[in-house]
Amino acid sequence: MFSKSKINEPGPNDDMKPAAQDPAPIPRNTDFKPSAPKAKPPASILSSDLHITGNLKTTGDIQVEGTVEGDIRAHLLTIGESATIKGEVTADDVVVNGRIVGRVRGLKVRLTATARVEGDIIHKTIAIESGAHFEGSVQRQDDPLNSKAAKRPAAAAKAEQTS
Repeated sequence: MFSKSKINEPGPNDDMKPAAQDPAPIPRNTDFKPSAPKAKPPASILSSDLHITGNLKTTGDIQVEGTVEGDIRAHLLTIGESATIKGEVTADDVVVNGRIVGRVRGLKVRLTATARVEGDIIHKTIAIESGAHFEGSVQRQDDPLNSKAAKRPAAAAKAEQTS
């Protein structure tokens, strides 16, 4: 029914045929930029034997397993069970499995069953699992990452009293 074509198969006289000319090279645009988004880098992990004194700031993700004495600012911040933070924590997402002594600011804050927080939490949404230890106040704000937002109402109230 079907037969195999011998058009492209080498034959006995193919060695005698002249080589075909290469077509003109295709010009390449060196300004090419891929349209696909870059892969998100993995979270920076601060190991359990690491002790940092000073502030940390990144637009990426951080997972802390050690000790930090200072403020931390990140996109996603995960505090491991063995971690201790002494300072203010600010992130879009904060997941606390360990200990924080200081203020926590986040759009989404989650205290797991092993969390210990001694300080105020300013959040847009919060979840506190059963067994978490929390000592401080909780305040909901639409923009908890803006530290000036907490100070504005007090200043506005003071301005109203002087009028």
